[in-house]
Order: sequence, then C-alpha cells, then structure tokens
Amino acid sequence: MSVVPAEALSGGVLAAEERAGGPAVLGPRARLWPSLGAVYRAQLSRARVARIPLLFVATFQSIGIMILMRGVVDGGAEAQAVVAGSSVLVVAFVALNLLAQYFGQLRAGGGLDHYATLPVPPAAVVLGAAGAYASFTVPGTVVTAVFGCVLFGLPLGNLWVLAAVIPLAGAALAGLGAALGLLAPRPELATLLGQLGMSAALLLGVLPADRLPDVVRFARDLLPSTYGVEAFARTFRDDPDWAFVLGDLAVCAGVGVASLAVATWAYRRAAVR
Repeated sequence: MSVVPAEALSGGVLAAEERAGGPAVLGPRARLWPSLGAVYRAQLSRARVARIPLLFVATFQSIGIMILMRGVVDGGAEAQAVVAGSSVLVVAFVALNLLAQYFGQLRAGGGLDHYATLPVPPAAVVLGAAGAYASFTVPGTVVTAVFGCVLFGLPLGNLWVLAAVIPLAGAALAGLGAALGLLAPRPELATLLGQLGMSAALLLGVLPADRLPDVVRFARDLLPSTYGVEAFARTFRDDPDWAFVLGDLAVCAGVGVASLAVATWAYRRAAVR
C-alpha cells in the first residue's frame, strides 16, 4: 500500500479547480412544484392499498350517521346541515385523523430523517402528503353527498360545488392533521389528537347549528371544516346566496394556507431534532 502526501492531494484538487476555471459549483436546489409532484405521486402510490379500506369505513360511517339522523330530521335547513356535515366528515376522517397518525408514526420511526436527506423543500413534503391523503376523500365525499340528497330529498343540481369544497376543506384539515402529528411528542398522542379532531368535526359539523348552545357554536366557528360545511349547505337552498358561499370558501382557503404553513414549520422543527 502506498501513501500519498496530503500536499499532493491538495495540489491535485487545486490543479483540477484551476483547469475547471474555479471551485466546483453545486447543482441548483430542487424547485417546489416538481418536488411537490414527486412527493404527491409517491405518497399516492404508497397509501393507495393501505388507505382504501379506511376510506370505505369513513364513507359508511357518514352514510350511517345520515340514516340515523333521518329519524330525527325531516327536511329543511336541518337536513341540509346533516348532509353537508356528513359529506365533509369523510374529508375530516382521512385528511385530519389519518394524516395526524401518519406524521406521528413517521416522526417516531425516524422517517423524517429520510426526507431530510433528500433535496426536497419541507413545504413539498407537507403539501405532497396532504394532497395525496385529501385525494382519497373525493369518491367517498361524492357518494355520501349523493346518497344524502336522495335520502332527504335535496336537489342534486349544485353538487359541482364539491369541486371547491373538497380541496379547500381538505387543505385546512390536512394542514391541521399534519401539524398535530408533527408536534405531538408521541405517536399515541398524535393518534388521540387526530381522533379528537375528527370527533369534533362529527359533533359540530353534522348536528344542526340552531340546536347547539352558544358556547358550542363558538367552538364550531373555530373548526376549519365548519366553513366548508356552511358553503355546501347553502347550495341546497332554492336561491343560494353565492356571495356567502364564496365568503365561506375564502375563509376555508385562508385557514388552509395558515394550517399548511404551521405544518411546514412543524416539519422543519421535527426534522432538525
């Protein structure tokens, strides 16, 4: 074995740099949107098999709640609230509950170290995972809404508004779920927080607001999914006030941006520990 002096190595490196015209330049950082697309596709393919059975559970749960409420609610504004709340509950089950569990397990199992070694912006990891989980809610939400409209005799003409309600409510709830999972010190606590959040979406979203006490109504206004429920419920009226629908969706979008920003900060915080 031969020993090469350090001077020769350093001289060789300097000579190579001189021939190249200066020090080596690192490659450009990965951009947000291509990285987000890559993470989204990876998460979608990974969760496709594991999450589909849970999506059926979320859909059947919401349909069962509407069947139970059919014996109490006949129609009118209360039926509109039940159908809208049950539909958005599918989004809450997947985007809030399951995403909190996923990030809690990812943090506890060291999975964040894998993402930290990749040239991927933290926002791409959070948005990609949140978008993949929220995508699974589309078929269940549509099936629940159609079934509820048929069950309560509500019009089907404005179901297209789900194209805005699902992504906006999904973003708000997914950001909240990711933040809970990343900030919880233990995965068991992340699971508990996610289930509590889903229970809040169930009790405060499905039950008609007129029958709730004032204190509970205030808590309902703090829940991100409430504004998606309100926007969807308004479209069942004979003459929907689209200004209020757009206002509710705008609030939902603002909460989604804020919650995803908090989740990105929580990811940075958890990744460096």
